[in-house]
Amino acid sequence: MARKSSSEVVVVLGLGRFGTSLALELMEQGVEVLGIDSDDAVVQRVSDQLTHAAVADTTDEESLRQLSVHEYDRAVVGIGSDLEASLLTASALINLSVPIIWAKAISVAHAKILDQIGVHHVVRPEHDMGKRVAHLVRGRMMDYIEFDDGFAMVKTSPPASLIGKKLGESGIRAKHRVTVVAVKRRGEGFTYATADTVIGAGDTVIVSGQVRDAERFSEST
Repeated sequence: MARKSSSEVVVVLGLGRFGTSLALELMEQGVEVLGIDSDDAVVQRVSDQLTHAAVADTTDEESLRQLSVHEYDRAVVGIGSDLEASLLTASALINLSVPIIWAKAISVAHAKILDQIGVHHVVRPEHDMGKRVAHLVRGRMMDYIEFDDGFAMVKTSPPASLIGKKLGESGIRAKHRVTVVAVKRRGEGFTYATADTVIGAGDTVIVSGQVRDAERFSEST
């Protein structure tokens, strides 16, 4: 049987809080989801919300093969607290040659082992959320996204020095070393910023730049 495209279905193994939240969000985005968990009660709870749901030992390669997991492009290991189950499940997916494997890790060591055995993408949701919230609580940032290379995008209110000026004449890049990507007027949606965009009082802006530069911009008045 031909492998199914990742745009058609994602396999989520482990339907705890993280796995279930991920699976339901994928469904909201129009992606079919095959959810697998060893706990029958857990599977029953979400079975009517997912495209397919099955009770199986996610660490058992043959059980996953019987569910045709090897036919799909993308799988997510949502198991976190049970380190052994997480690693064995990831290993089974690797042995089944699933092309793209994501896995949740709960510690640096857990993440390192997952990476070493061949998992393509390792996420630490609690750690990442903690970092994000730490940035938000210390200033005027309304939202914050940090990328792996030390680059960030920040949603914030503009400093008074920008109000009433065209971005191309504001000297923002020279002074703050950030770029205004988008602007939102009160009662309107975001629009892409240009050199002729004039920042108004009450506007919200999204800026991009190195992490510390974006932070300093959000803290400026």
